[in-house]
Amino acid sequence: MKKFLLLSLLLGLLAPIAVKAQFESFKDSIVQLYGVVMTADSLRGLPGVTVKLRNQNRGTFTNEQGVFSIVVLKGDIIDFTYVGFKPKEVVIPSNIEGNSFSIIQLMVVDTVYLPATIIKARPRREQFEREFLAADVPADKIEVARQNTRTAQSRILQQSLPRDGNENSRSVLNNYAQTQYYNGQFRPQNIFNPVAWNEFIQAWKRGDFKKKN
Repeated sequence: MKKFLLLSLLLGLLAPIAVKAQFESFKDSIVQLYGVVMTADSLRGLPGVTVKLRNQNRGTFTNEQGVFSIVVLKGDIIDFTYVGFKPKEVVIPSNIEGNSFSIIQLMVVDTVYLPATIIKARPRREQFEREFLAADVPADKIEVARQNTRTAQSRILQQSLPRDGNENSRSVLNNYAQTQYYNGQFRPQNIFNPVAWNEFIQAWKRGDFKKKN
């Protein structure tokens, strides 16, 4: 029991000393960072530059003269970003003497190359009308549908496309029905059918019997 009380008393005396030493170490690592951000070509102060500690949700902005101030720790990494300029980073040295540090950060313009633009003279009225009439305007969906539903186009599609399942089954059933209808008797000859002759003449005029390449 006496040993326990002695140990508790010893820890109670040493705890404030350890906390004080830890506080002094943390206090020594705090740095008040001052600085100014300027353009590298004209040494002009940049207002509104983002000054942010990396991997932390803390930061600040430069004022109208490009000056800023922020509390950091030794060894922190500071990121400087501004639209139109290349981002920069600064590492706070770990061997700083004291608790203040100042820097002058120069920002370089980030050059962006845009694609070339060709400027042509405004065409005359006659030239515009000629080019407008000669322009090849692609057909829209309505015009394509109108072209595909034309009579000549429908005939070409009927001759080139194969039959589907419904058409094949209907053709087989019709042939079977005709076979059963004329079962046991002679079928009529279309050579004496005026309707068949009319269809033959119309097909001949359309060129249905011409050889196709």
